[in-house]
Amino acid sequence: MTEKNDGTRLDAEAVGTLERVHPKLPRVAAGVERGTVSRREFLRTATLLGLSAGAAYAMAGRLTGEPFAPAARAQAGTPVAGGTLRVSMNIKEISDPATVDWSEKGNELRHVIEPLVRISSDNVAVPHLAESWTASEDLRTWTFKLRRGVTWSNGDEFGADDVVANFVRWMDPAVGSSNYGRFSALRTSNDDGSSMLENGVVKIDDHTVEFNLRVPFLALPESMGDYPCLIAHRSFQGGNWVENPIGTGPFELVELTVGSRARYRRRESGWWGGEVYLEGIDYVDHGDDPAAPLAALASGQVDMLYRLNVEQVPAARAIPSLVLYQADTAQTGVARMKVDQAPFDDVRVRQAIQACIDHGRLLTLAYQNLGIPGEDHHVAPVHPEYAELPKPTQDYDRARALLAEAGYADGLDIQIDCVAQPTWEPNTSQALVEMLRPAGINLAVNIMPGGTYWDRWTTTPFGFTSWTHRPIGTQVLSLAYRSGVPWNESSYSNPDFDALLDKAEATLDVEERRAIMEELQRMLQGDAVIVQPYWRSIATASSQAVQGYAHHPAEEHHFEQVWLSQG
Repeated sequence: MTEKNDGTRLDAEAVGTLERVHPKLPRVAAGVERGTVSRREFLRTATLLGLSAGAAYAMAGRLTGEPFAPAARAQAGTPVAGGTLRVSMNIKEISDPATVDWSEKGNELRHVIEPLVRISSDNVAVPHLAESWTASEDLRTWTFKLRRGVTWSNGDEFGADDVVANFVRWMDPAVGSSNYGRFSALRTSNDDGSSMLENGVVKIDDHTVEFNLRVPFLALPESMGDYPCLIAHRSFQGGNWVENPIGTGPFELVELTVGSRARYRRRESGWWGGEVYLEGIDYVDHGDDPAAPLAALASGQVDMLYRLNVEQVPAARAIPSLVLYQADTAQTGVARMKVDQAPFDDVRVRQAIQACIDHGRLLTLAYQNLGIPGEDHHVAPVHPEYAELPKPTQDYDRARALLAEAGYADGLDIQIDCVAQPTWEPNTSQALVEMLRPAGINLAVNIMPGGTYWDRWTTTPFGFTSWTHRPIGTQVLSLAYRSGVPWNESSYSNPDFDALLDKAEATLDVEERRAIMEELQRMLQGDAVIVQPYWRSIATASSQAVQGYAHHPAEEHHFEQVWLSQG
């Protein structure tokens, strides 16, 4: 063994490997040995900077002396080819992949079009259409090598032109893609202060793309794994993608009827990733009644559910023919206030609402205690840079005093909008009614069909919005709270927050990043933008015939390794 001045106790070959990937990686490895960096954070950082997942897992094990391996898939026996996997899931409109805003829409797309980087079921960024990447020491220049031998279903070769065309669309604010906020590090400014993409994404050759950033951004590869980042063919410039669904993925879209069904068949020309066992996938929409999908699974009409409602977990567990999957996640819901609309434009009103909340009680009342209480800052304990803060406490005296200061000593009447399904969302909103009442806040709950709510989720003054899992805290903060981005539903705009978020995204050292995140978390709490009740454990179920499935914390469906047993 050799000890270098960075403090890493690894053999010279291992240290050399880390240094070739990025000069700062040996210091991250030293943090694992000191106990200041977790194995999972080392794994995440090493893969983000370009170390292969296999090498990163092996080195994480060596650093601690304990085996460390990817999460196993549920599988027994030897895979067999054939059969169609039937899945119950709501079928939604997916006309433009750049503007999809539901996880279900991502699942409808990702069997056909694919990302440059995939987030695995254990939250690791792994190469997909990108074969590898490297980062400059200052994390401002990233070079992505694209996978060769990938063909689109129309026969075209996949390459750099496809990647550049997608990023140009994403970074056009007129398109309205959430990627405009997700990749804000790519944006430069015009003289009038408006944003533009200039020399941010450069084709080096047919299989190499360079990203030049205005600020360092450690999570660039990780951000490419989110569902609005699926790569469409370069010819797609808007319109209805379903009318000509060209893809690089393992399946082809056969039929998509919103609210009814989506069918896929295995690509006859083969898939670049190897053998695909299923002949096809058949999604069936059973509507908004959560009892219908479980009944369909129990009776053998489908093989798998997209999601189990939390109230259904005990029932599913009691059916011996089913397999239950559960995962702790960063999925949540936020009761968010529009900070530029009365009465929520007064921070004292927002702080008074927060002061009424018992987060642990909300978790028990609305989600059967299957999760972790929230802290009103949208950064989860499962996020690597999460900073532990004092837990929020319920304080009605403070709430009443704040309301009086704001001019509402006689009480306040407000309304929250929410969807009817899944039931945990209206249940949480109803629980808020009881918690706000003792402070003199009368909350009316307006329960809407999903389509109606999602038409106005960014404009309603007070709304309850579900947010899916994302692997890091900075990513969701950039999507939801950075000034001017499409998914900033609260209209929160704080230049100090934006600058601090830039700094957090640029910081490699996890301890330094956690210190910055602590400031960001306190800032969101103090500005009282949201009531964030709890972090959700999620569940789904399948028949015992389904093999090779790994439950993803963001409920992503990756079915190329799934097969159906015949027994």
